[in-house]
Amino acid sequence: MKTPLATAIGGTMVWYERREPWEQKPFDARSPGDVDYARIIHSASFRRLQGKTQILNLGDSDFYRTRLTHSLEVAQIAAGLATQLTHNLPDHPAIGYLPERSMIQAIACTHDLGHPPFGHGGEVALNYCMRDAGGFEGNGQTLRILSKLEKMSKNAGSNLTRETLLGVLKYPIPFSLARNAEIAPSLLPDTSGTPLLNRKASRPPKCYLDCEQQLVNWLLDPLSPADRIAFQEQNEGRKAAEGIEPEHNAAKHKSFACSIMDLADDISFGIHDLEDVLAMRLVSREQFERHVTPEKCEALLDFLNTNYPSQYGNDVHDGLTTRLFGSGNERKHQINRLVNFVIPQVSIEEVGDLEEPRIRYRAILPSGVMKFVKAIKDFVKKEVIYSPGVQHLEFKGQMMVIAVFEVMKSDPKSFLPSDVFSRYEADGSLRAICDYVAGMTDSYLLKTYDRLFSPRLGSVFDKL
Repeated sequence: MKTPLATAIGGTMVWYERREPWEQKPFDARSPGDVDYARIIHSASFRRLQGKTQILNLGDSDFYRTRLTHSLEVAQIAAGLATQLTHNLPDHPAIGYLPERSMIQAIACTHDLGHPPFGHGGEVALNYCMRDAGGFEGNGQTLRILSKLEKMSKNAGSNLTRETLLGVLKYPIPFSLARNAEIAPSLLPDTSGTPLLNRKASRPPKCYLDCEQQLVNWLLDPLSPADRIAFQEQNEGRKAAEGIEPEHNAAKHKSFACSIMDLADDISFGIHDLEDVLAMRLVSREQFERHVTPEKCEALLDFLNTNYPSQYGNDVHDGLTTRLFGSGNERKHQINRLVNFVIPQVSIEEVGDLEEPRIRYRAILPSGVMKFVKAIKDFVKKEVIYSPGVQHLEFKGQMMVIAVFEVMKSDPKSFLPSDVFSRYEADGSLRAICDYVAGMTDSYLLKTYDRLFSPRLGSVFDKL
């Protein structure tokens, strides 16, 4: 079955190959992207996102976004960005290498699959737990879920196309190379008898896990040797010095499709999570104005003044802020306008030292637009995510993740469910325990913790 993309690139189908042979039935009219999208939407790991924290703790309210609703919004925005690129730049040579709409949505829907319970806090905790066993990183876990842990094939997980997996590979460098050896996950010293996680030292590098090296080798096989080397280049992180904290190494490149997904994630994280914190009244107008200044949203103010003349008064920034902190109806209108300001301005840049179009091109936003997106992302991070109210809960979640992991590790046969223990025996490493804990929803991790540590909770009849 030919698809528009296959025709556009001269009929080559190597990027539609799956790691495990799969023959599509003659009556099945779906494209490769349709198949991949269906496999993601119907996967257990995607459904579990409804029980994983986005920013606020589940159970505090039924209004705000979870990882599942966030992922659906990222998929919608990613599809919109791809459509906009085709509209803005119909003759650009990169357009023929845009994955079809269903494939873009599949890529976007996967982007948070690997996040463990309690979000980035849980990620840091699991990286500490796996400090001597290959580490842990949420994006790397996503690739592992799709290539091994999902059960839609015999030995290849979801068995997605090479094209989709290239879009999922957000950081094309392995943990062992991304990691700065000067940064060692650890507990804090001198904490008066209570072991506490050193959260800064335990943050993982952005990477894929070394245990997925064979998959990445297969994934990048169509690239020329020069492209393969260049695509996996990294920027070396800072080394420790007086007054300077060391950094992990960082990947330099990502694929065209991945750059669209990444932009969509930034837009959703900034604009839609802003809507949540405004609706929940977690921030003040003064805090907003301190971070999202007129200078940082100059391009947005010009857009509003041009497209909605006289609606915001002489001070457009003040008029916008008043509406964002106004009624729910007014706030929703402004959020829609922010999205309509950002998405139509998407463009394409070229990385000259790469030959394969799928990795040579990248979706970008103009500097003025990106400055605004960064400002609202930083605002949400600093005033909400890093606030004591959220940090208390994140810290508690981290310590529960470590406690549950350590119990499972102490006696796997006694504490792991039988199917997980079978994988542990077959694997011979802690990775199977890590997979089990990482796959838990917030509520399942909490129930497991209570069952293990709370004297009055837990029953022999509990289903593990």
